[in-house]
Amino acid sequence: MQLKRLVAIAVIVVSIYSCKEDNSAEEEYKKELAEIVEEEKILEFGFDLKHYEFKRDTIRKGDTFGIILERNNIGFPKIYQIAEKAKDTFDIARNLQEGKPYTLLFAKENANDSIQKPTTFIYQQNLEDFVVINFKDSIQAYRSRKPITYVEKTATGIIQSSISETLEEKGLSQKLAHKMADDIYAWTIDFRRLQKGDRFKVIYTDKYIDDSIYAGVHNVKAAYFEHSGDSLYAFEFETDSIKGIIDYFNEDAKNLRRAFLKAPVQFSRISSRYNLKRRIAYYGNRVRPHKGTDFAARIGTPILATANGTVTASTRRGGNGKYVKIRHNDTYSTQYLHMKAQNVKKGQFVKQGDVIGWIGMTGNTGGPHVCYRFWKNGREVDPFKQKLPEAKPISDSLKVRFLEYIKPTKRRLDNIFFLEAEPIESENTITEDPIL
Repeated sequence: MQLKRLVAIAVIVVSIYSCKEDNSAEEEYKKELAEIVEEEKILEFGFDLKHYEFKRDTIRKGDTFGIILERNNIGFPKIYQIAEKAKDTFDIARNLQEGKPYTLLFAKENANDSIQKPTTFIYQQNLEDFVVINFKDSIQAYRSRKPITYVEKTATGIIQSSISETLEEKGLSQKLAHKMADDIYAWTIDFRRLQKGDRFKVIYTDKYIDDSIYAGVHNVKAAYFEHSGDSLYAFEFETDSIKGIIDYFNEDAKNLRRAFLKAPVQFSRISSRYNLKRRIAYYGNRVRPHKGTDFAARIGTPILATANGTVTASTRRGGNGKYVKIRHNDTYSTQYLHMKAQNVKKGQFVKQGDVIGWIGMTGNTGGPHVCYRFWKNGREVDPFKQKLPEAKPISDSLKVRFLEYIKPTKRRLDNIFFLEAEPIESENTITEDPIL
């Protein structure tokens, strides 16, 4: 379909250039091009919108499903019937969120009626997912999602001052910098100390919704970084398909991660360290041991799990306020205190870097921070004085598969040349059909 449209445009463009003196041909070109562009806009949510009148709006403060439909001439008996019928698919009476967009469809054949009534309500949960409630004849409700396209690209860069500046100059997403700094090279490169002349290559995937809405960098398939004379390869590889664990390994199958992140909060500062001899003037200068490390940040800042593990507590208690505790293995556990709110439940498996809650001031605290506590063999210790293990090494059977898997990707990385004005290379476009 897309190809046909492009061919149509190309034919029109050729015809107009062959008839430059013919103004009527130019007018016809503009008209046909406008029709093509219009056709692009009317296919949405699985509906051909040229057959409908429609209204777009967002959920306002105080709006409910009933209020929205009543504003559009649907009576409460019908509203109740629709909400009850749709409840098993989506509880529309309870789950509308302020600020989210919605669309109402009206039958065109009723456009001249003095009182127009909608036949369909479409609620967008996010850029991809939406809920359709159709009540033209019978009542039907279903969830769906917009088609997603993944476009694989390559890019290179030579550092002059920072990786962010380098990406900005090339018009690339800053998420690439975060991916490389936080997900891939967090334990091998200090990105605050990059040197002029350091350089990188990256193979990554951009995500698009409805072929036109850019949704950011989806993932980084492979990267190569030259820093301080070292050549550092990184290849994405799934090590546990059941738990969805994906790690980055070098060309020798060595994991680039460590078992624990250095901190549970990004871009924060340590406001109080682990100190068993701490004295506090407020308590008469008596010794009151501090068995945690405090990371100060603004209220609402995400708190990250520092390692994979299972949540053993997600509750509120006394001076701890709202907190989460995670058991990582038989040796290590971590705890995160004074949260504004938790984002996980007891028994849930979390991966390193997952958001488990947000910075708050619950419990005994003089300012917004997370008190990060670290257990080793059942005893609270200072994480900064521990020789922490590396991430779990790849198994022998997976190593063989990994080394074979990365061969074509490594060849491709090696054949990418560094250029100051390297254009972005797009290829391997993959489209996901909407799920009905």
